[in-house]
Amino acid sequence: MSDGRWRGRGLLVAGTVIIGVAAAAAILGPFLTPFDPAAQALPLRLAGPSMSHPFGLDELGRDILARVLAGARISFGVGLAVVMVSASVGTVLGAIAGYFGGVVDDLISRLIDILMAFPGLLLAIALVAVLGPSLGNVLFALTIIGWVGYARLVRGQVLRAREFEYVQAARALGAGTPRILWHHVIPSAIPTVVVQATLGMAGAIIGEAALSFLGLGVQPPTPSWGTMLNGGRGHLLDAPHLTVFPGLAIALLVLGFNFVGDGLRDLADPKQIHR
Repeated sequence: MSDGRWRGRGLLVAGTVIIGVAAAAAILGPFLTPFDPAAQALPLRLAGPSMSHPFGLDELGRDILARVLAGARISFGVGLAVVMVSASVGTVLGAIAGYFGGVVDDLISRLIDILMAFPGLLLAIALVAVLGPSLGNVLFALTIIGWVGYARLVRGQVLRAREFEYVQAARALGAGTPRILWHHVIPSAIPTVVVQATLGMAGAIIGEAALSFLGLGVQPPTPSWGTMLNGGRGHLLDAPHLTVFPGLAIALLVLGFNFVGDGLRDLADPKQIHR
């Protein structure tokens, strides 16, 4: 096995383990700690890690471990929703642009260029600021900036795939455009979409955390890693555990998805790591 494939397999295994542990902790969160993430114990506020509270307590006396586990469910939910919608919209529009070409391709490509001209996170902040802070608006904003990457990748794959001999043969045999797209063209782009989706999960998690940190995402008292970081930034010296644990959670989960994405890419084309 080549060095690229060994590296890809190692990254894939490491990323899968990280994501699997995080997903299990998120699902089993209510059983891993007896504390309610919204329950307050004001006399114990800012208490450091202990046997009963491994991650300590926040500024309102809430158990940070319980809130980190609850925030994991928010992050996974946002990531999955954004990736599913973005990948679906981007794949369909990219396939249409690449297959039909001409005016259709020009219109979709110009829309992609316009959206990619703006920094993604700044555009998301602007959208949520206009629409109002809420989880639904966060999902909408992240989807608006997320589908363009899929569309761009799929368009390139379809431009190449539509010239394949089996696609030409299907067209010559009278197969309709929808059948050619769904059964012959789009499947050739699926591996690329899967890699993009794993990296898109990481981007969506960071985007949700950033918007919540700015007060534009998930609203209190719902736990979110971004709001936890925002609440702890005023206690960096006297209670650093308020930011350390949600920050580590974000970093590890994003690292896990990046590992999976890089691993899949290396397994698909191990030569890429040398370019």
